[in-house]
Amino acid sequence: MSELRTILCLASFHKGHEFIREAKREGWRVYLLTSESLRGAEWPSEALDDIFFMPDIDKVWNRADTIRAVSYMARSRKIDRIAALDDFDVETAAALREHLRVPGMGETTARYFRDKLAMRLKARAAGIAMPEFTAVINHDDLREFMRTVPGPWLLKPRLQASALGIFKINHPDELWPRLEQLGDDASFHVLERFIPGQVFHVDSIISEKKPVFAIAARYGAPPLDVMHGGGIFTSAICEHGSDDERALIVANAAVLRAMGHVRGASHTEFIKAVDGTFHFLETSARVGGANIMDLVQAATGLNLWAEWAKVELQEAAYKVHPTCKEYAGLLISLARQEWPDLSVFSDKEVVLRIAKRHHVGLVWHSRSFARVEELERRYVAQVRRDFHASQPAPAKATD
Repeated sequence: MSELRTILCLASFHKGHEFIREAKREGWRVYLLTSESLRGAEWPSEALDDIFFMPDIDKVWNRADTIRAVSYMARSRKIDRIAALDDFDVETAAALREHLRVPGMGETTARYFRDKLAMRLKARAAGIAMPEFTAVINHDDLREFMRTVPGPWLLKPRLQASALGIFKINHPDELWPRLEQLGDDASFHVLERFIPGQVFHVDSIISEKKPVFAIAARYGAPPLDVMHGGGIFTSAICEHGSDDERALIVANAAVLRAMGHVRGASHTEFIKAVDGTFHFLETSARVGGANIMDLVQAATGLNLWAEWAKVELQEAAYKVHPTCKEYAGLLISLARQEWPDLSVFSDKEVVLRIAKRHHVGLVWHSRSFARVEELERRYVAQVRRDFHASQPAPAKATD
């Protein structure tokens, strides 16, 4: 009988339950390393062989202490795989793999999926279309960039997730006070030309360097506008066979190939400029957040967390088998009410009402692309009228 193999899951945020359950279903021993501040969270204990906690400040772990702690754990527990369940765990997992010599994504490749400057340089070298950009390091380079590249520009943190910490710079004189405010942290940013347009995302499962599943969707309002303008977040699956879908699937494959993703999940974003061309914005080695997994599952029958676990633990190329190829929409908004009454969204197409304090969350499904879009327009209007609230963008990632 073969020895039971062990996977260590890193989750500084409360997510990835279905990954954990699927790893257990696949016959692996499953350990979870999570934040001390999440000690009281409901984890899938039935699928965990053990759980460990790291001291954290705002879900951030000390890298050196984490390596020491896991190395100590490994004295008596052999670790065969390490999985990072959140964007902020990708680099820590890579450092642990390098230190313990565990197979999987190492630190160099992980940098392409976390560092917005590294991924842009890599994509540019591969000839992938994207907004012009420059590192925020040499001030003469910054002056030349703003002189030759039309504004406005976006000042983006290199290592944040989603639209956190992004500032729009309309004039060169606006940049220098912002950099002064950032101080020694200024070099952890990238300056990029702002291209107006519609933002899309492609969510993928990769096996042996190839996307074996990819689905394209478009956001309603751009995430940057939602984060900083207090809007309503929506996303909907692109029309199958459309020019947009075909272009996005091809562009996504090119990005993942350039970054060297071998095995796992990815969420990649593009913007469609007014001239119809797609430009790469950023990628990641994780399942998309903000309930995008539920959107994909409603349209395809696939749970991305479970598929990621399967491909992560396979010894050979893995094939994904969606149960359907239909359409779905997603809406999330802050709400004025503490616990909004979501029963008012009573259409038969609604497949998920997301119960969360001071939030409205919905997922709906249809075989009809037009019906999904019709419901999106109606729900956005209804939520804006009866529920919507807004607040300033958070300075740091939250659960």
